[in-house]
Amino acid sequence: MNIYKNHINQHLKTQRHLNKKLLQSSLIRIAVFLLTIAALFWFWGEVKFMVATLLLSIIAFVVLVSRHQNIKHKKTIVKRLITINENELKALNGDVSMFKNGEVYKDDQHVFSADLDMFGDRSFFQFINRTATNEGESKLADLILSNDYCDISEKQAAIKDLAKKIEFRQQFTAEADAVQQEVSNHAIVNFFKNHTAFIPKLMRWLPNVFAVLSILVTAAYFLDYIKLSQFGLWALIGLVITGLYVKKVSAFSSQINQIQTYFANQQNVVHLIENESFNADLLKHFQSNVASEQQNVSDLIGQFNKMVDGFEQRNNMLLGVVLNAFLLWDLRYGYKLEGWIKSHGYKVEQWLTSISNFDAYNSLANFAYNHPHYTYPQLTETGHTILKSKDAVHPLIPKNEAVTNSFELHNHHFWIVTGANMAGKSTFLRTVGLQIVMSNLGLPVSASHAIYKPIPVITSMRTADSLQDESSYFYAELSRLKFIIDTIKDQAYFIILDEILKGTNSKDKAEGSQKFIQKLNQTSSVGIIATHDISLCDLAEENTSLFNYHFDAEILDDELNFDYQLKPGVCQNMNASFLMKKMAIT
Repeated sequence: MNIYKNHINQHLKTQRHLNKKLLQSSLIRIAVFLLTIAALFWFWGEVKFMVATLLLSIIAFVVLVSRHQNIKHKKTIVKRLITINENELKALNGDVSMFKNGEVYKDDQHVFSADLDMFGDRSFFQFINRTATNEGESKLADLILSNDYCDISEKQAAIKDLAKKIEFRQQFTAEADAVQQEVSNHAIVNFFKNHTAFIPKLMRWLPNVFAVLSILVTAAYFLDYIKLSQFGLWALIGLVITGLYVKKVSAFSSQINQIQTYFANQQNVVHLIENESFNADLLKHFQSNVASEQQNVSDLIGQFNKMVDGFEQRNNMLLGVVLNAFLLWDLRYGYKLEGWIKSHGYKVEQWLTSISNFDAYNSLANFAYNHPHYTYPQLTETGHTILKSKDAVHPLIPKNEAVTNSFELHNHHFWIVTGANMAGKSTFLRTVGLQIVMSNLGLPVSASHAIYKPIPVITSMRTADSLQDESSYFYAELSRLKFIIDTIKDQAYFIILDEILKGTNSKDKAEGSQKFIQKLNQTSSVGIIATHDISLCDLAEENTSLFNYHFDAEILDDELNFDYQLKPGVCQNMNASFLMKKMAIT
């Protein structure tokens, strides 16, 4: 899309401008350093002027370093924005290798994820995943795995609303991804919830009183009212008071250090959420979790960041000693931080949850934005239709290779789909299954038109034996079928089965499959059963809720040809013998 190319060009210009500002900032810092050295030589022997020079230079360096870090952060964000747009161009051309594939969320026992290739290399998850945080990624996986078919219209509205906000989505991702997350949200939340205050309440006023007295003592020293030894004694008193709490303060500082880098970065993310206008109720709900009656949450996080930045000056060997000696710095900022934690720490969990929700929905919205030709299913709660789809294709198959199919399934109906090997049965099953999953997520589906009555999906398409569980393939398959029967007892499901009872002989397979299909047909569920066993097709002649469909193949000029089109009736052309002969196996 041209918009991604335009964004790249704009951000490259901004990057060049920031590079110039960074160079200027570095030169200014070098100049201040050289001037400080020159001033110290000039005032050599004049202790008061040398101390004043050092203090002024330290203040100047703190300001300049802060400014330099702000410019660096802006450059980091711009660099991320360039990468984001470059990755989208690659994704539109079929390359999604740069995105996490969700391998850790694979679950062979899940109701559908393994069969429908939801996770792993070139999976559905990898195609849609644009999350920038660990918890956002986990939330996206949870949404997919939930099989939740409720509130789809609200989900659709949220995705439609967010899809239009490409600048917000990309800025959010860039800011959220600017700092590597080394501590989990769970650890951050636990810190804020479980911290026990240890700094006494008198530190609310003592550091201020001590600071005023320190100013008076310093002035007295510079005006020659007191000696250097007396000035040093006052500094020692400050260090002794601070030293009483140094062990606990150091442990507190270590905990703060572990979470601050990542948590601090959330200020910019929250600021984006606060200042965006949303129409969808679901997005407004997410936004409300970072709302505060008195003050913006981004400002509250900003306060925390400033306190931590001030607190961490204790780690500067020279400055830390001076600050604690004259301002009781550790106790001043430690008390402030504990006050912030007491007032706002219990809200941190809902702030981080809001970020995770937006992160997950950004991925869904990005997918919708990248596929403007997809359609949002028309939802219905009445009528016989469960799923009606026109020109449906599997969304992960390249557009120039995909073959469309149109179909309509009704309540309590089961389709028995037969077909030759490689004729398209399994791809069709996954197309239907994925369309249901996408519909339940609120996503547009890969069809020109769709009508959908919400329903959860359950599958049995791939069954693996387990050496660890000492289960045979056949037993594993039976266990899966038992799991399906138990699951659909009290709830209608859309059932997708591919070649059941593969682990037994033909006669057993036919009899068992017939009985299983008859049992399914007695439930309130609906579904598709693919098979090579055409004897199962006889069931459709005995029951008005069973229907036969097929995919076939033709042998033309000694070559096998597929049209991948779903057709009513029973397949008459099987190709296993032909393929074995063609490959010189027989």
